[in-house]
Amino acid sequence: MASLKYFAYRAAFEALWASQLAKIVRALSRSRGVIFTLHRVLPEPPADFSPNAILQVTPQFLEFVILRLRELGLELVGIDEAVRRIQSPEAEAAFAVLSFDDAYRDNLTHALPVLRRRKCPFTLYVPSGFVDGVGQVWWQALEDIIAQQDAIALTDKRGELHYHDTRSLSQKYRLYSRLYARMRENPEQERVKFIAELGARYGLAMQQHCRELIMDWNELNTFVSEPLCTIGAHTVHHYELAKLDRVQARQEIEQCVGVLKAQYGLKVRHLSYPIGARASAGPREFGLAAELGMKTGVTTRPGGLYYRHKDSLMSLPRISLNGFFQKRRYVEVFAAGALFSMLPAN
Repeated sequence: MASLKYFAYRAAFEALWASQLAKIVRALSRSRGVIFTLHRVLPEPPADFSPNAILQVTPQFLEFVILRLRELGLELVGIDEAVRRIQSPEAEAAFAVLSFDDAYRDNLTHALPVLRRRKCPFTLYVPSGFVDGVGQVWWQALEDIIAQQDAIALTDKRGELHYHDTRSLSQKYRLYSRLYARMRENPEQERVKFIAELGARYGLAMQQHCRELIMDWNELNTFVSEPLCTIGAHTVHHYELAKLDRVQARQEIEQCVGVLKAQYGLKVRHLSYPIGARASAGPREFGLAAELGMKTGVTTRPGGLYYRHKDSLMSLPRISLNGFFQKRRYVEVFAAGALFSMLPAN
């Protein structure tokens, strides 16, 4: 069930495509390229209650995106080549980068065959704690718990227990939206405690849940050995870094980079900030990434890439290939990075 916001976005996409304005913007814009954000790649359609469907696309749509971007004249390149083109004094051919966050197991089973078949470079941002199987994929856990229950018991600030009816689809979505907002607002320590207690109350073991969703180190080795893939860091626990003190935030990046080096001998130079919105990562986090020797840091703030980004490589924008927008004609809109640069930062 998409929100009114997404209905408005969809209407805008339709208008941009029908008017060919996206095509005109691509032709006239000085945008040099775009970085796309992806998460899950699954062949099955989402269930009726799937608030995280925004994070999943089908293998067929992924393949079409690759083919269509090339037809539109964008070269699919790796993140290092993207940096070179951003920094080049002279504009070169327009480019696109595909990036995947979180190291979901379906990236191995469903995305990698497509990427290999189409010889498409990509970046995979890895949260090391998730790969260890000790993380909380809390947004999916919250969905999975609500999906299975007709009522959810929650404790208020006074410690009193209240039951929330979740029999209907609309009730499930309302409660999910409310709790998701609570998770984003709460300090990470409180969020970790809350979702762990909720999982225990309703029989969802958080570590097993993480293990089922995320690749282990042996599976991840397939990507490390893949010439098309650049491995990036996505911190240890996928915490919103801006919520942590400076020492903790630095450790989240540094330890992830260190674990990837210890596991595979990789010198990881690229970082994706968890959540990546304005409230999740800002100037302090960008500075930490630079201090730790990162070459790039990517956000989820929308926009195209310009020559000016040579001076802000620690805060690069990305465009989400949103699961609610899997119509083929929308790829022409996604390819127009300048359109997304006009949007307010999230």
